[in-house]
Amino acid sequence: MVRPRWLSAQRVTASRLWRHWDRAVALWAGVNLLLVLFDITYIPLRTFWLQRNLTPLPQVPLVVPLSLLPDLTPLYDPVKGIEPHRETQAYLQAFQRLDQALLNGATPAQSAAQRRRLVALTEAMINENPFAASGNSGTLEKIKNRLRQRAGNDSAKQAAAQLLGDPWLVQSSWQQERRFWQQQVLPLVATSYWRSIDENGRPTDHFWRIDLLLFQSVFALDILLRMLRMRRRFPGLSWRDALLRRWIDLPLLLPFWRWMRVVPVVERLSQAQLINVEPLRAAVSRAVVSLLALELFEVLALQLVDGTQSLIRSSQWPRWIRSLRSHQSVSGADEQQLLDLLRLWGPMVLGQVTPRLAPELQSLLGHALQQQLREVPGGVMVPAGVSRQLAGGVVDSLLDLSRGTAQRLARSDDRQSALLQQAIDRFWEELAAALEKAGTLERSQELLCALLQQLKLNYLAQMNRAGIDALMDELDELTAPISAAEPPATPPA
Repeated sequence: MVRPRWLSAQRVTASRLWRHWDRAVALWAGVNLLLVLFDITYIPLRTFWLQRNLTPLPQVPLVVPLSLLPDLTPLYDPVKGIEPHRETQAYLQAFQRLDQALLNGATPAQSAAQRRRLVALTEAMINENPFAASGNSGTLEKIKNRLRQRAGNDSAKQAAAQLLGDPWLVQSSWQQERRFWQQQVLPLVATSYWRSIDENGRPTDHFWRIDLLLFQSVFALDILLRMLRMRRRFPGLSWRDALLRRWIDLPLLLPFWRWMRVVPVVERLSQAQLINVEPLRAAVSRAVVSLLALELFEVLALQLVDGTQSLIRSSQWPRWIRSLRSHQSVSGADEQQLLDLLRLWGPMVLGQVTPRLAPELQSLLGHALQQQLREVPGGVMVPAGVSRQLAGGVVDSLLDLSRGTAQRLARSDDRQSALLQQAIDRFWEELAAALEKAGTLERSQELLCALLQQLKLNYLAQMNRAGIDALMDELDELTAPISAAEPPATPPA
């Protein structure tokens, strides 16, 4: 793709202090962008940050632990107004007490009350669905499915009572059962949470305070400093114009649509020479041009051809042609334009250009005379030198006449100027009169419009067939820099 001229322009080198400041702010803006992306995705990915594991196939119980990642939920839950859900916390605590009792050697009769308590909490969780408040109703379905598969029962409530009943615990040891509960059920239960709402009825979100204190204040200061530097460089620039020139920094100060900060952050990182976005810019520019160029070319071509056809169909052509006469011109200066052009070009063409064409004109006329003599009986016997001599005499006579005419046109002669102007006016008058006779104008308009219509159809059809990608490839070939190692092509001897 062609590199824009404003990207190739040499920038004014700033002082070392300003360069360090710009780089520091660009890096700080990059950190802010990462934090913004983390904040936007925190609620949908809270389960991942809580459990820190991956499940590549949701239908297969395959878990990839990521224990190296820190647990950020205790730090970031208060920012989002997230608190543990009371029902699920009671469920986790009840299982913890039951687990401790069974591990300490409690008899089935001693742990029966605790098991009945956990079964009751399971039924209450299924009935009330505490996961709906956080938008994770599918988690409850996962818990129910795992209970059904474990117990082989179609009812999740009966499956929970069966898994915590005496017959089941007699057949299976608690070590095996607690592994199922701790790996398959409790991690899902722990993902439930409760999120408070503010006075406006929206979910609590304190991220704006962090953003304002740590980032937006720095961005506002940097924008102000950039405006001051711009006004020092251009003293006549107003504050408003200086602010408008930094319009790309506006998303950095907006408390909403924070994802739009990717544009000013990339611009600052590129300006600070920390990243190179030129290949990406070229690819995006090529894609945009490829999408819009064909439609734009078609619209412009149609508008140009349609405008020309409308102009040709006008019935005012004779009047327009007559208005070109000298006595109907708009101003006195316009009257002499065509006459001055003829006075300039006439001597140049007749006195300088035409005499230099003498050899070519002699050869052309000699060949034409030789071909003409061959058609005459006995003309084949005429030597070729005769035709060349005859052509040379004719050309010399014409060139002498051309030189004489050029000399006379170069002279300042009022009578000559008047005659030329009269001849031009007569030409326009006769042309307008000829167009008014016997439908000449109408027929000419029909033919010209049909020609333009055919041209329009052929041009658009050719563009649709060829496609814009071929044009873009040709543009890349024309604008690609020539390699220094490639030797220049030598012209043939």
